[in-house]
Formats: sequence, C-alpha cells, structure tokens
Amino acid sequence: MAIGVADMSKAQALKLICVEEGALAAAKLDARAQAWAEANGFTGQRGRLLAIPGDSGAIEAWLFGTGEAAGRPALVTGLAGAQLGEGTYSLAGALGDPTLAALGFKLGAYRFDRYSKAKAQPALELGSDADAAEVARLTEAATIARDLINTPANDLGPDAMEREIRAFAKARNMSVDAIVGDALLAANFPMIHAVGRASAEAPRLLDLRWGNEADPKITLVGKGVTFDTGGLDIKPASGMLLMKKDMGGAANVLGLAHAIVDAGLKVRLRVLIPVVENAIAGAAFRPGDVLTSRLGLTVEIGNTDAEGRLILADALALADEESPELLLDMATLTGAARVALGPDLPPLYCTDDALARDLMAAGLKTDDPLWQMPLWSPYDAMMSSKIADVNNAGAGGFAGSITAALFLRRFVSKAKAWVHLDIFGWAPEARVSRSQGGTDQATRAAYGVLRDRYSK
Repeated sequence: MAIGVADMSKAQALKLICVEEGALAAAKLDARAQAWAEANGFTGQRGRLLAIPGDSGAIEAWLFGTGEAAGRPALVTGLAGAQLGEGTYSLAGALGDPTLAALGFKLGAYRFDRYSKAKAQPALELGSDADAAEVARLTEAATIARDLINTPANDLGPDAMEREIRAFAKARNMSVDAIVGDALLAANFPMIHAVGRASAEAPRLLDLRWGNEADPKITLVGKGVTFDTGGLDIKPASGMLLMKKDMGGAANVLGLAHAIVDAGLKVRLRVLIPVVENAIAGAAFRPGDVLTSRLGLTVEIGNTDAEGRLILADALALADEESPELLLDMATLTGAARVALGPDLPPLYCTDDALARDLMAAGLKTDDPLWQMPLWSPYDAMMSSKIADVNNAGAGGFAGSITAALFLRRFVSKAKAWVHLDIFGWAPEARVSRSQGGTDQATRAAYGVLRDRYSK
C-alpha cells in the first residue's frame, strides 16, 4: 500500500511540532499552548504525543516528543506516524534532517490492510526543505518489502510470486526471464530444482536486468522461499507460523532494486530470485541425498531445513560468472543469526572490510543497522562431508550463521566484492518506523552506499 503525499486541496494540515526532551521553550509556543503542555507534563519524552486544543476545542496542533539527542533514532518521527489517525500533518520544530524526519513519519504510517477493514492512516505534507523524491523512493522500497512479506503463502506461492516480480519489472522497464520446473535441470540449476520439486507449484529462477551494459555490474540475489515446512526434516508447528516470511530476502532485494532504478543510478543492475516452496511430498529431497550444484561442487544434505543456502548457491554461482563489481545477497537464512544479534540487527558478511564499514555507517544514518560478522575460515571444517565436497548443515550447533555464510562463499570467486545479509524480515513487535509484522531490512543501508558511489 503506497503512502502518498497529502492532497492539500482536501485537508488543512495540522502542525506536528517536534520537541526535544527538556527543550519545550525552544518550540516557541504561545502562552496558552505552553501552559497546556506544562499542565500535562509534556517535556519532549520520546514518542509522546499531546494534542493542543484551539479556542473551539478542536485540535489545532500536536506536540511530539523526540526524546534526548543521545541515542535518538534517526527516524524517530515514525513513532508519531504509527500513533496518529487519519488526517494531514506537517512537520515543524526540532526536526534534525528534514528528509529523514519525513521518511520516518511515512514509514511509521504504514498499514497492511489487504485482509481487514482499511485502517485510517495519516498523510504528510512535505516541507520544501525535504527531498520529496528520496522520501517517496525509500517509502516505496519499504512498502514493497513489507507488503510481500505480510502476504500469506496461499496468496503468494511460486506462481503468484512470479506474477508479482513480472509486474514489478514491467513497471520499471526491466527485462525479465524465467526458468521454470524441469527447465532448471536443463539449464544447470539442480539445487533450485531439488528444493522446490515437491511443491504443487514448480520451482523457478527469475532474472531481471536494467541499465547500460557499459556501467558497473551490480547483482542482487534474494532468497524466495514462499513457504518453508522444513521439508522432510519438518519444522514443529510453532516453527512454521512465520514461514510465509521466508521470501523476505527476495522482497527486500526488490525494494532495493526499486530504489536503484527510481534514483537512476549509473549501474548495470541484475536481480536474481530463485523462487520455491519447500514442501513435503514423494518427490521431496531427502536427508542424506547428495546434490550436484551448478558450480559442480557436490553437497550432502545434512538437513532439508537448510534449503535456503542451496537455492542461493545456484543463483550466486550464476551471478558470479559475470564477475560483477558487487554481488549482494539477502536471505532470511538462519535462526542462529537471531540468537546472536536478535531480530533488529542483521549480520553482515563481506569480502571487503571497507565496504562493510560503509554499509554499517549508512545503516546507522537511516535506522537500518547492520553488524559485521567474520567469515572465519577455520569453521569451514564444520561442514565437511565424508562422501561429498561439503555438507549443507554444519556439525553441532555452533556458529550457524557463520557456517551458512561460509557455505555460500564457496560459490563466489569472481565478484570484486560479495555481501551476504542474513536478515530476519520481521518485527516481532512495533519498532521506531516499523510496524509489527513483515519489514524491510538492509535496503536503506545498501541503497545509501550505492547512491553515494553511483549517482549520476
């Protein structure tokens, strides 16, 4: 659902006056409003809203507390967007960066209402000092990811996911090709085929391209498991409750691709999305099977629930054949990442430490944090196999996110730089600028770096 700029011909914008903790005087309110704020104990507490009544008793403005400067999220205004109801607002007061303030408000105003009565949401009148194009671009990038992740698998299986991707590509003048079903075997994508072959809807690989062939090659790969039962190593019921989100890597890659295309970055963009359902049927791949990957490496299946790395491996091998300047993948890959860093801080693995630092810095600027984790080569031994080149599931329960990244690294050798982002794609509870449910992660951080490097 797009969150648009308000139509001012239909509504008069109410001021949302941002106030830093302890700095009410700086808001320069009139005496009556000042007294009202003081009488209600409003001091600029982070996230607090206070309506200011006019002479008639109707609300004439709102105060919004941004809290203390130390530790304040860049998109703190998302707390206001999440709480306010239908209406049109304009930001004033202690905004900080006006573009980030507007973006935070609009991301906080996100509502997913496909299956329920539409929830009233606030609209925003942007001031002239905010970059309206950037706000709209990043709002749409987040909305694409959130809407797709929030959609349940009965309405977003492999067939529907392909339709969504084709519509996405058409709207942005991107070329799109698909390899579907047994054609994956003929085209040498055996692991994508194996993971998805038990589903009633065929596995497939979507390949999108945009930009000038002469520009730097940037390739994005997103894990598109539309639902994950765990396969024959079946998850418990509680483990399947959120598995509609297992295509969160693909959803966020599409959000990032939108931002790149909409900004007209000077790159040759390629987007690869392997789309499968990890289902259970007679054709399901089994623990103990040995699969041959696109790269030729043989993979012993230690666990059918470690399927995401299998489909990514074939897609990464294809992407690497072009020797891109940057190869970046996103995937809801491991529970171990959540144990290590929680749901809000995705681990970042990168073959270029300077690039990793840039990504983390860009993420901090836009409330899209990342944390670099090591590609610790000695842990490669945890994935050894006695009958194949590698096992897809590390022995024991240690370092699960690291060993998954090391597994993927085996399929990348020609790219100038490789980034792996093990995202969660879900907010267990509402956060600043993020409603509870499917969410964008790592898109603003990655876009910020690409924008700085490849803006025309």
